[in-house]
Amino acid sequence: MRKGLIIVYTGDGKGKTSAALGLALRASGHALYVSMVQFVKSPTDSGEERAAERLKPEFELITTGKGFVNIPGHTVPLPEHKQAAENAFILAQQRVLSGYWDVVILDEINVAVKLGLLDITRVLDLLRKKPKNLHVVLTGRDAHDELIAMADLVTEMRLVKHPYDEDGIPAQKGIDF
Repeated sequence: MRKGLIIVYTGDGKGKTSAALGLALRASGHALYVSMVQFVKSPTDSGEERAAERLKPEFELITTGKGFVNIPGHTVPLPEHKQAAENAFILAQQRVLSGYWDVVILDEINVAVKLGLLDITRVLDLLRKKPKNLHVVLTGRDAHDELIAMADLVTEMRLVKHPYDEDGIPAQKGIDF
């Protein structure tokens, strides 16, 4: 019998979403059903969105965010970000509690909590209610201490070197998005 795990990918290094996508690819390859709800990130023509279309019905990707929060040059008001996070959380609840999915990935939910778009108590309550065999993956920097304590597996990505910081190389199609 499978035990559903709570898995957290956090830290200031690159690779949290990529690790979750790798897990989704592996799970889909074993005919497990995976739903990934992206908090904060906004819909784009990303490689992961294109790949998700090809992996249906085993893998779905839903992007609900409004983009960067409180960053100069981004004009989306904070209430719109909060509403987008609430919409994502409703979708997350539906998927976690449905009994249909084998893996639910809550991408960048840690960031939504850190920014005050979601309350950590709601996230923890949802995890307590998850079916026993469901795996839930939560990504994003600054994972809350209570989430880390509850999780079965926590990996922290640590930034050592980044091409933008070193040489001003911007994000690249197929590598970063």
